[in-house]
Amino acid sequence: MDAIIYLCFTILGLSAGSFFNLCIDRLPQGGSIISPPSHCENCGTRLKPADLVPVFSYLLLRGRCRHCGVKLPLRILIVEVVTASIFPLLAWNHGLGAELAFSIVYAGIFILIFFIDLEHGVILYETIIPGIVLAFAFSFFQHGFEEFWPQASPGIALSALLGAAVGATLMLLPYLISRRVYGQEGMGSGDVYLAAIIGMATGFPLVLVALMAGIIAGGVFAASLLLLRRVGRKTAMPFGPFLAAGAMVALVWGDPIADWWLSTGF
Repeated sequence: MDAIIYLCFTILGLSAGSFFNLCIDRLPQGGSIISPPSHCENCGTRLKPADLVPVFSYLLLRGRCRHCGVKLPLRILIVEVVTASIFPLLAWNHGLGAELAFSIVYAGIFILIFFIDLEHGVILYETIIPGIVLAFAFSFFQHGFEEFWPQASPGIALSALLGAAVGATLMLLPYLISRRVYGQEGMGSGDVYLAAIIGMATGFPLVLVALMAGIIAGGVFAASLLLLRRVGRKTAMPFGPFLAAGAMVALVWGDPIADWWLSTGF
């Protein structure tokens, strides 16, 4: 039975990944995610169902448009595979219930932010504002839809608010410093808002796990590029993808990491 459930969430992840690719292509350009129908950006030909099967169409067409032969971004395949991997992982971690539904929504938001910021260097308010609203609303239903606050403990909502405040505050200082060092190319305000979403989604103290994981991942990546001389010391890099990745770490493994962290006495 578990295998069937995980298979269903894998298929759901594949479908969601295909939709996320549409959002990643259109939202930064100010386009609509509803119309026009999916089409090749190079030749404009409307894509048929056979061209839109997640992962398999990309592999069968060898990453090219069936009609004009233009090479498609590898990101299309990566997003679909990543989403199809994360959704069943969340199902395995949380089990069926409200927490799983919320985690899947958060994962979708963080995946969009990750790839849009990585590809376009911007965190869009179209992802930030819904993220903040949904994270705050979800905090009241953390133990299930039948336990709506005030019947449920308001401590969960307060934890979400505290997590948002801590996340935004901790990112505000790096934001101000980077702006002073790099000017307009420094860290954007979207990173501060993203930290607030992460804090509201994970609560306190898991927001610290998310931020620490993001900082470590970003530091290792930046150090690797410096050692390989791919970037200079003052080259600005998007930090949103690492924050989003840290958020996913906290959503899946946050509790055991926090327990280990506290047990070390740091």
